[in-house]
Amino acid sequence: MKTYESYAALVKPFFAPPAWIFGPVWSVLYLIIAGSFGYVGYLFYLKRIPFAVLLPFILNIIFNLAFTPIQFGIKNLPLASLDIILVLITLAWAMWAIFPIARWVAYVNIPYFLWVSFATILQLTITWMNR
Repeated sequence: MKTYESYAALVKPFFAPPAWIFGPVWSVLYLIIAGSFGYVGYLFYLKRIPFAVLLPFILNIIFNLAFTPIQFGIKNLPLASLDIILVLITLAWAMWAIFPIARWVAYVNIPYFLWVSFATILQLTITWMNR
């Protein structure tokens, strides 16, 4: 079953967006993530920030990339819920850690934070509705 079909088969709340919206939204967000997270990696490479500032960005990418295989590959809704909570927590941590050093990185990730906040509520609701 393809990702779209897998999503379509789930019981979803009234506020769930159509499946086609996720591709365009994530395309824009991944551009933001690539530029801003890449800059943080560059700052670490230049030894302008400690690893402790880079760490939440690395963890966020790992948890973010793990979501789709968990949700649509192994189809484990509770684990996907835990994963997206970790995406949200590590993103908040990353934004907090970088704010004193490069405020623009925190600011440019506000749309990502808002989307992941919404997606977390959506995922938790879907997990509950499909238990």
